[in-house]
Amino acid sequence: MNHKLTIYQILTRLFGNKNSTNQFNGSIEENGVGKFKNITPKALKEIKKLGISHVWFTGIFEHASQTDYTEFGIKPDHPSMMKGRAGSPYAIKDYYDVAPDLAVDVSNRMTEFESLIQRTHKTGLKAIIDFIPNHLARSYKSDNKLDGVQDFGESDDETVHFAPDNNFYYFPKQPLFLLNPDKNSDTFRESPAKATGNDVFHNHPSENDWYETVKLNYGLDYSDGKKKHFSPIPKTWEMMRDILLFWAEKGVDGFRCDMAEMVPVEFWAWVTDEVKSKFPNVLFIAEIYNPALYHNFIEQGGFDYLYDKVDLYDTLRAVVEEKGSANGITNCWQKQEGITHNMLRFLENHDEQRIASGFFSIDAYSAIPAMVVSATLNKGPVMIYFGQEVGEPAKDAQGFSGEDGRTSIFDYCGVPAHQSWMNGGKFDGKKLENWQKTLREKYSKLLNLCLQKEAIQHGEFYDLQYLNFHSPNYNSNKIYSYIRHTPNQKLLIVCNFDRHNEYSFRLKLSEHVFDTVGLSKSGNLKGIEIYNEKEESFEIQPNQAMNEGIDLRILPIQALIFELK
Repeated sequence: MNHKLTIYQILTRLFGNKNSTNQFNGSIEENGVGKFKNITPKALKEIKKLGISHVWFTGIFEHASQTDYTEFGIKPDHPSMMKGRAGSPYAIKDYYDVAPDLAVDVSNRMTEFESLIQRTHKTGLKAIIDFIPNHLARSYKSDNKLDGVQDFGESDDETVHFAPDNNFYYFPKQPLFLLNPDKNSDTFRESPAKATGNDVFHNHPSENDWYETVKLNYGLDYSDGKKKHFSPIPKTWEMMRDILLFWAEKGVDGFRCDMAEMVPVEFWAWVTDEVKSKFPNVLFIAEIYNPALYHNFIEQGGFDYLYDKVDLYDTLRAVVEEKGSANGITNCWQKQEGITHNMLRFLENHDEQRIASGFFSIDAYSAIPAMVVSATLNKGPVMIYFGQEVGEPAKDAQGFSGEDGRTSIFDYCGVPAHQSWMNGGKFDGKKLENWQKTLREKYSKLLNLCLQKEAIQHGEFYDLQYLNFHSPNYNSNKIYSYIRHTPNQKLLIVCNFDRHNEYSFRLKLSEHVFDTVGLSKSGNLKGIEIYNEKEESFEIQPNQAMNEGIDLRILPIQALIFELK
């Protein structure tokens, strides 16, 4: 039986940073950086108390950066091949090493990472890291690889565009040409040019492309209609398997696989089997945005979970922003029939805009009903992004990352609302404002219910929307209701997305509901509210619930969770 995952994503470089200078485009010396050691036992205990089962440590691998670690054998990257001074954690420079920024003692950086994994496990949490299979930094060169391991591209035939055992795609006799992002630096030189990470198959990527990265070759010949060369197993497949095994052996419990759909599903089918044959409990989570591929990536590709961005996130965001109807939530689970328990739900991550930003909702509380739906709609995981639970608004441009409602993944900076909770490393929340403390308590109550209530963990789902379309004062554009149930537990969940209006209505059940959910039709039906502080309850005869409905009152942007007895 699967237990529901509650995932807390942290951008490791920012999480423990106590420096609040936030100089625009500031250096590591000016703006500071978080270290592995800043993620202390106390920090991890507080994350676990929040109601978390897994921590996703983002930005672990050594990646392109402008910070100089030459004395440790790591040169700064060319400015024209950089996004931000800190650099993108998705432009990997060494797959067998961790980012030197994250270590107190750079020469001992891998040991510091291993200690973090040990602390995480000792706290009772599991650790997820990124796996970036589609692309690498143009500057990739491993100085920490195992004996006998080749670098990517080391034995490639650069005189051909494609060869099944090449790691990269080349443009023979054509140098890389790009509009230089840093007008004052010499242009980065690469000859022959390699294909760019976001499937740009020419030698002149634009500033809007992933120009700092190169596309990896998994045996697909893009110049010949994506003809497959998968037998014998391409060299890139084996190199990537070995990398996954390297990190699994260090105690990593799961991999969030970046842009998984840009890599052939045949590779995933092979590599997940290879890794799980040695580490059967390792999780694979796919960042994926094409719903047409969902079933294939689960059933063939071997993924445990997929991002639910295009369906549920987009739908919930539209409802929160008053641009869509709550009825759309029904369409989401219907489209995902058979795999809805494989979908990872979220409202924030490093790619998405902060709820409390001016680009999304401004009011962090307005998303509470959406968060309840994300967490309780089905058995799949729910994820939050560090700072979300205290209303981080991601104000102001930080450098390469402009003012766009996101916490920068490219720059050295602090995260103000998170720093208030961190309180100089005490991790006690004493610098939070009262509204932030209350918000965090709402998140904690919800996430802990996910871990405590079997109906949320592995119960079945019953949508009540269709029964109540015509119930007086039940505004189905703003209200969404459903039941999660096991033989031993039934939860009734009602969410009001309306920011301005409360609603009083009669929520109708039906004989089919009673029979399907397993509610007794004899004696009274009692509902005890378990999510909000002022616990309310109702008691009603089953016939009355079916014929007239349950009297409910719900405030603006409120969610009610009743345990039914």
